[in-house]
Amino acid sequence: MNLNYTEADNKFRKEIKDFIRDNLSQEAQKRVSNGGKYTKDEIIKWQKDLFKAGKFAYNWPKEYGGCNWTPMQRYIFDQETAFANTPQIVPFGVTMVGPVIIEFGTKKQKEKFLPKILNSEHWWCQGYSEPGSGSDLASLQTKALSDGNNYIINGTKTWTTLAQYADWMFCLVRTNTEAKPQEGISFLLIDMNTKGIKVEPIITLDDSHEINTVYLEDVVVPKENLIYQENKGWTVAKYLLSHERTSIAQVARSKSAIKKLKYIASQETYDNKPLISNIRFRDKLTELEMDMHALEYSELRILSEEAKGTAPGPEASFLKIRGSELQQKISELTLEAVGYFGLLKTNESQTEKSNEYFPGPEYATNTGADYLNLRKTTIYGGSNEIQKNILSKMVLGL
Repeated sequence: MNLNYTEADNKFRKEIKDFIRDNLSQEAQKRVSNGGKYTKDEIIKWQKDLFKAGKFAYNWPKEYGGCNWTPMQRYIFDQETAFANTPQIVPFGVTMVGPVIIEFGTKKQKEKFLPKILNSEHWWCQGYSEPGSGSDLASLQTKALSDGNNYIINGTKTWTTLAQYADWMFCLVRTNTEAKPQEGISFLLIDMNTKGIKVEPIITLDDSHEINTVYLEDVVVPKENLIYQENKGWTVAKYLLSHERTSIAQVARSKSAIKKLKYIASQETYDNKPLISNIRFRDKLTELEMDMHALEYSELRILSEEAKGTAPGPEASFLKIRGSELQQKISELTLEAVGYFGLLKTNESQTEKSNEYFPGPEYATNTGADYLNLRKTTIYGGSNEIQKNILSKMVLGL
């Protein structure tokens, strides 16, 4: 594996930096660097600007409107956007269901959905987890009964991220109750404006509205919205999860978070001594950085294999495990670094507005909320316990 950047790589990096400089508000960047959030409109504008510049859908083939970037170009893009605190691309459309439609969809489905994913006209959400089916996804109970040219859907989906904004949901449903659990599942695309769908918010420990419960009661879905074959949805779901788990690692964003942590630790405290001067804290920070370097090299090895045409296998589970654990560790040490300021929160914590009302230093804004929010990383996308079982089976043969 050659870790040296080529002249073309360096030229591409400059191109991405210039694009960020010319298209992203410095005011918004500063707000987010200090714990604020991007609004939905800001995220959509960013995605549309990327699309217009040919820098969106970097994991799609060029024939479908994607960038067709090399693994190294994707790596550089992730690095530069993370260091610049740009809006994160909402993954449900372009990263998850988009590749699924490309791989398994009909020509009509590709023509209908792919352009609207590319131009951010459609906002997607994921209908996988249920009140009694999370990590054991094959036990899901949402039923789809055949009714002529339609399915009639009844059931409940939960932990549905950003469903309050979604136009469409890709959903796993049970179409056969007699077969083995994995063999009776189908993958459907559901219009969220369909009669019988109700979205109710779940307010999390950090006081944010990010996830929801979605109730489906006698929801009529055309059979033309079935992806691949009836009762073969598990095949599609596994394909999608390999894309999701690789992205969950968030290596570049974690590197950016460590950079901010170092800045916080360098600020003077009440005794005029920055926290970075404390040897015990430096030990923790050094250990964190070493773990980060190890994870990054693992990601680079996977990218190297991708460049040779090898798709990620059990490595995706490893990235998910270590990446999610590191996100939590970084948030824990950041909370330790800001001290009692981590107990404070903005007066508008449930909104997407700025942090102007935070009573502490800017760098500490929402640190406590971020710590609470990141407790979920080791659970979603398939809990880390499940990922370890996958590695045990696929790598060790146990």
